[in-house]
Amino acid sequence: MSIFNKVFASIGIGSAQVDTRLESDTVVPGEEVRGIVHVKGGRTEQKVDEIYLSLHTTYIKESDDKKYTATATIDRFRLNDPFTIQPSETKEIPFSFILPIDVPVSIGRTKIWVATGLDIKNAVDPSDKDPLKVLPNSLMDSVFSAAEDLGFRLRNADCEQAPHRLRRNYPFVQEFEFVPISGSFRGKLDELEMVFFPVSENEVEIFMQVDRKARGLGGFLAEAFEMDESNVVLTVTRNDVPNLSQKLHAAISRYC
Repeated sequence: MSIFNKVFASIGIGSAQVDTRLESDTVVPGEEVRGIVHVKGGRTEQKVDEIYLSLHTTYIKESDDKKYTATATIDRFRLNDPFTIQPSETKEIPFSFILPIDVPVSIGRTKIWVATGLDIKNAVDPSDKDPLKVLPNSLMDSVFSAAEDLGFRLRNADCEQAPHRLRRNYPFVQEFEFVPISGSFRGKLDELEMVFFPVSENEVEIFMQVDRKARGLGGFLAEAFEMDESNVVLTVTRNDVPNLSQKLHAAISRYC
């Protein structure tokens, strides 16, 4: 074996390559993600300590009054025991994992992707990235439909750094921002913000911020000091779906 091949492999030239192929790139939280990792050997024999998959998204983080985009790891999965790949050899490693129920969904500017990495000692580790389209589950979709029935339109959705009181498994929350364009809340509210905290596939806790519309001088001062915002916590289950619009209306109306 040429010593030059060993040197080149250690700096990533002619080393092993990795390619992940997902069975489907469209999934729902709580579903199984399946696929195959293809590993192709390079110019020299190499020992692969592990193959890992990691699930990522980006979120807006604030520091020193400046906002920037940070990357967060949602989950990480180890696929194999150490093995040796020979020059030009091809290996296929099938995998499956359950998508966390609290993974953000692909709405607005939110992007989710699967990164595949090979851990190779004394070498530049090869990697691969595959986008994942995460759709809302049926319960979350029912909440969106109920908000639409009440005259709200989804204006924006983004992952943002979570305040400590809202921090759960990740350093961010996905925030959905609605504006009333028709119905009984038009003219009464500026916006409605929602953050979902799934308890299970059949239950979700929704943190809502109701931003009342300013009225007169008192209303202007309330906005200036952010006193026009009320926080509401609403628990929704699948049993609520037939009457979800009424339940959502009642929860918001208390603060209008």
